[in-house]
Amino acid sequence: MEDTHIKVLFIDDETDFIDVLIKRLEKRRISGQGADCGEAGIALLENIQVDIVVLDVCMPGMDGIHTLQTIKNKWPFIEVLMLTGHACMNTAKQGMDAGAFDYLIKPIDIDELIFKLEDAYDKIQIFKNQ
Repeated sequence: MEDTHIKVLFIDDETDFIDVLIKRLEKRRISGQGADCGEAGIALLENIQVDIVVLDVCMPGMDGIHTLQTIKNKWPFIEVLMLTGHACMNTAKQGMDAGAFDYLIKPIDIDELIFKLEDAYDKIQIFKNQ
């Protein structure tokens, strides 16, 4: 995984949280950008290339499930990890049914996030090589 450079888009209304994650992941050859809502995330995806989206389930405006459905319809090969607090657990399970790769519970453990990002990236590579 040393040569890998995973590109991630974080869509979460907690922008300070996103900024901290992006800085910590850069040391692991994982680059990230952030969007503070579903609409902004979709707009970014129109103009940038990413491997994985890390998507908050509960956001104002376009919620995580609607954002996930839009992503999977337009970019079916982008893997999506759902982020949820305990209050949104049922919605996270709906996300899995709608095509999310997996979900993580906030507060997020950075090592678990990296493991899931690498796992999702490996899945992408398998499909690309078929």
